[in-house]
Amino acid sequence: MTVVGILHPGSMGAAVAAQAGLNGAEVLWCPVGRSSATRERAQKYGLTAVSDLAELTARADFILSICPPAHAEDVAVEVSSHRFTGIYVDGNAISPASMARVHAIVGRTGATVVDGSVIGSPPSASKTARLYLSGPADALTSVASLFERSAVHVRLLSGGSGRASALKLSYTSYQKASRVLAAVSYALARDYGVEEELLDIAQGRSTSYLAETAYIRKVAARAWRWGPEMREVAYALREAGLPADLAEASAAVMSRWDDLKDSPLDIPQALERLHRSPASEPD
Repeated sequence: MTVVGILHPGSMGAAVAAQAGLNGAEVLWCPVGRSSATRERAQKYGLTAVSDLAELTARADFILSICPPAHAEDVAVEVSSHRFTGIYVDGNAISPASMARVHAIVGRTGATVVDGSVIGSPPSASKTARLYLSGPADALTSVASLFERSAVHVRLLSGGSGRASALKLSYTSYQKASRVLAAVSYALARDYGVEEELLDIAQGRSTSYLAETAYIRKVAARAWRWGPEMREVAYALREAGLPADLAEASAAVMSRWDDLKDSPLDIPQALERLHRSPASEPD
């Protein structure tokens, strides 16, 4: 029987590991130092408790690390201290540079390290999640086999480790920040009693700006006037006692396009300009 270890079974990690269990793998977890909520979650998903991390690393063929990103490297250090030599999947929302450090930490004991990212809701009978993987081809195939015909839909990325992490953060940078900005927008609208009108405007849209890539070049061409508009938004937010950081950051990003006033750029050109210093600063 294939044995999978999960570190540590939070709402996403437990659900993903459980899908491997439904495919016939035995899923281990270590209850040492974990909360009662985690214990209940592990029991709900039918995970097998072990005495300590040493037992988990000795028995597991695969280890899934799906934990808060701030702890990803610490978890890697813990695993490497037990000289794990199987396949280690880091499925955390960490940068490619952080992923490279995890690879160095775990790989030095002989483990094969796979870069992973989970996008979507915790998988269940009614919901699916995507698991993107990058790294050594043979290891990717082995990890993918854990989730055949399950609610975890695996996507393999070519080009080596770091690709899955980059994809996760590319998506997260929009998904998370846009939701925070929405909250700030509604807070300002509420202060002036126009939140229902704001909702009415928003409900007239049916797609996400993230899917409307053609609009990127239009934003770049209009940044010379949209940037000052975002600074006015920042002023209004501060006057209302609300956080203005995201509005100010948006204006700062647009300043990198300041000298492109109404220019007919294509999308790659517009994106490349974001790597440059603002027009007011030397490169």
